[in-house]
Amino acid sequence: MPKPYPEEFRQDVVRVARNRGPGVTVEQVATDFGVHPMTLWKWMRRADIDGGTKPGATRQESAELRQARRRIKLLEQETRSCGGPRPICRRPICREKVYPLVSELAGDGVPVTVACRVLKLARQPYYRWLDQPVTDALLEEAYRANALFDAHRDDPEFGYRFLADEARGTGAVMADRTAWRICRDNRWWSVFGKKRGKGKKAGPPVHDDLVCRDFTATGANRLWLADITEHATGEGKLYLCAIKDASSNRIVGYSIDERMKSRLAVTALDNAVTRRGDVDGCILHSDRGSQFRSRKFVRALDRHRMTGSIGRVGAAGDNAAMESFFSLLQKNVLDRRACATREELRIAIVTWIERTYHRRRRQAALGRLTPIEFETVMTTPALQAA
Repeated sequence: MPKPYPEEFRQDVVRVARNRGPGVTVEQVATDFGVHPMTLWKWMRRADIDGGTKPGATRQESAELRQARRRIKLLEQETRSCGGPRPICRRPICREKVYPLVSELAGDGVPVTVACRVLKLARQPYYRWLDQPVTDALLEEAYRANALFDAHRDDPEFGYRFLADEARGTGAVMADRTAWRICRDNRWWSVFGKKRGKGKKAGPPVHDDLVCRDFTATGANRLWLADITEHATGEGKLYLCAIKDASSNRIVGYSIDERMKSRLAVTALDNAVTRRGDVDGCILHSDRGSQFRSRKFVRALDRHRMTGSIGRVGAAGDNAAMESFFSLLQKNVLDRRACATREELRIAIVTWIERTYHRRRRQAALGRLTPIEFETVMTTPALQAA
């Protein structure tokens, strides 16, 4: 079964095909990106349908239809088990918010036992809520919030500690932590705010340095290198997170976004794993950026059964192999022209990676082969048998 292509990769190929130059065919674009021409035509047709330029069911409409069918099936099953149709809520956000629905159903003749079973609620808490809809705790919380609000309205420059002192002076006893929680939920902050420090130090590493500047690998999916770079356009900055296989120097995954959040690194990793397949035990080495130290990225590594590795602070040589790729990107794409829009720069970056760097640029370290040619040679049946 062929490996699926990441969604971001599909969108990038469609962008390049739509913005191709004169004389360039869709088949040539498909060859440059290593996909079948018919596949690219299907991607373009699906993009036209999603964009509304062609008739047909969009992916969002298809997903909603599948979800509606699942809900109808669930309703049919619960109707047969409970003896009749009735409105239900599959996933109540808060039980106290669903209890009024139980009362409404009871007024329509639906037994409380049946309503609670369908809504997955216990009956005793519902009856306690029915006897006392507003608990003493909620009432006390409202009194404390009112006292804090009055103090904040009179003195907006006070922080939560001073607001708690003012509230305690009016008889609303509470701890400073309780006052902070109420102020946080209602966004009652001091008008002065907090001063941001300059020159923040990098956070502690979440992994050891398993590479130690040795960027050699005995095979594919043994050592990956990752880094993030930013580039300016007329619309603002654009961020690129790329992941390179140290064995063939191929960019196995990348993600491009206008914000440098942890999801940028996570998406690049997911795209790389989707395209490469089995990556159990692979080492992913990066610098000490906050995106690679985030909980989301660490959980993604654990989910794919990969091992993390992080270099030192301010030591560019600890990730020199990835820095060299970004240097090539800077010289071949970014220094040649200024892009007015993020879309224009995105197309230029993707085209250079997939068409030039992967399939046309020969590297001395690979025996004067391109990364695609090197991987093709190294994965022949004869070499696998050897």
